[in-house]
Amino acid sequence: MDILTDHPSMVIPEAKSSQTGVSVAYVHDPHKQWFVLRASYGREDQIADELIRLGCYAYIAKREQWKMVNGKRQKFIENMIPNILFSYLTPQEADMYVRDVCPAGIKNPCPKLSAITSYYYNHFATAPGGKNPPLVIPHRQMQTFILATYTHDEHLVSLKKNDYHFLMDEEVEVIGGPFQGVRGRVIRAGGQQRILIRLAADEGNVLGEFGTAFIPKSLMKKVE
Repeated sequence: MDILTDHPSMVIPEAKSSQTGVSVAYVHDPHKQWFVLRASYGREDQIADELIRLGCYAYIAKREQWKMVNGKRQKFIENMIPNILFSYLTPQEADMYVRDVCPAGIKNPCPKLSAITSYYYNHFATAPGGKNPPLVIPHRQMQTFILATYTHDEHLVSLKKNDYHFLMDEEVEVIGGPFQGVRGRVIRAGGQQRILIRLAADEGNVLGEFGTAFIPKSLMKKVE
């Protein structure tokens, strides 16, 4: 079952290239995975634009931030995880777009892309041959992460383990407001009740943990 197609409130937006305007819709495919990719020299936006142009779904988590510039408060959009982007690919597609991995005998469709793209490896797992495999994020976690971050909400917070504690054991879903459709466990962080969003390949390999803005109980329902 794909929770996005079976649950209308969890439909994620199309990925759109900022340079060409090309858009790609998320379509569930049992042969694809959410790969975590590293961008060289902060060029994650360039990589995402090119992947979308090639017809692949690519995503960068961003949020609004206010900064003082020449004594004036100005709003900026910043990447939540610097030098990291996510793309929904088959393993074969991923290898073609990543530096030094393109299989022998296969023409690289975009050498400029693979020159600045590498895998984020899972250092807590071992693939055949003794190497670490690329890190992939489970579908459900990634879908919730996109729902929570695509609005660029400035109240999203990055968390460490000691920054929060759980308030409920059950998983809940947000049923209204800008975080509608987000699922996770309820925590208290920064003095507020939030939903924990966790990106992890497994219990020992956590890429990041984030908290939504304050969510009142009236906007939560338990997930059966």
